[in-house]
Formats: sequence, structure tokens, C-alpha cells
Amino acid sequence: MNVRLKQLSKGDAPRLAELANNKKIWDNLRDYIPYPYTESDAEAFIDMTAAEHPPMTFGIGIDDSLCGVIGLVAQKDVYHTSAEIGYWIGEPFWGKGIGTKAVGMVTEYGFQKLGLERIHTGIFEFNTASMRILEKNGFKKEGVFRNAVVKNGTICDEHRYAILKKEYDRN
Repeated sequence: MNVRLKQLSKGDAPRLAELANNKKIWDNLRDYIPYPYTESDAEAFIDMTAAEHPPMTFGIGIDDSLCGVIGLVAQKDVYHTSAEIGYWIGEPFWGKGIGTKAVGMVTEYGFQKLGLERIHTGIFEFNTASMRILEKNGFKKEGVFRNAVVKNGTICDEHRYAILKKEYDRN
């Protein structure tokens, strides 16, 4: 399977909307991402990513098919050498190792091209598949923020993961 990262284009909007308009995906994402997810939401998101310099957000493709999105959010101030990673894979592509490969690719991009020293994220307690993806890529669990988030009206823990450039270089 040929997993690749690509800049999103206007032509990706229908497929992006089709994949992202899925409650099972939204259940594992932050609430600022709309649900239902429309083609106009996808177009606005693509416009936002087109303005990134350097690029930080990518479509995840296998062969010629868009199957998800992954990105880094640069941190500011005293955290300027850190970024938060976020990603999702369309449900038809779950369990195929695509997320694992994409996280590895964007982690390498962050360390090698963007000069980051640290990449981190928070995962809802029930998203064990995402935790496994991170662990396969060398991310370490740094802690559990108890009762830290509310998703779908339920208070839950957030598991915090991170990887440092010096750790990645040894992988």
C-alpha cells in the first residue's frame, strides 16, 4: 500500500466531506470540527490549509484516493519548538496501517523539515486505536489528565503522548 501525504486541493472537497461526515470519526475529534461535516466545511478547511507557510496540514492518500487528514499545529511563545499532531482516517480505511504510516511520515517532516524538538497530542481515553498508532511510532505516554475533557456530554480522561526529536532520531 502506497501511503503518501499531499497538499489538499479544491478537488478534494467532495471526498473530504464524504469521509469526515461520520459520527464515529467526529467522536474522536475536538468539537471545533463540525458535525455534520459538509462540502462547504471541507472547502473552508482546504482554504485554511492552503494559507499555511510552511505547509502543516496534509491529506493522507493511498494510491490516488484521499483517505484522511493529518497535521501539525505549531505552538507559540516558549513552546515554539513544539507542535501538536492531529489526524483522522476515514472509516473504510481503518485497520490497514495507514494511520501508523502517516503519523511516521508527518513526525519525520516535523523534525527534519520544520526543526521541531517535540511533537505531542492528547487522546480521549476510549480511542485506543489512536494510542496504538502513536506507540508504534515511538510516542511515549507522558500522563493521563483525569476528567480533562467533555465529549458527547461525557467527562473523560485525556491520555497525553509525546515524542522528542532526540528519541525519534534513535528509532
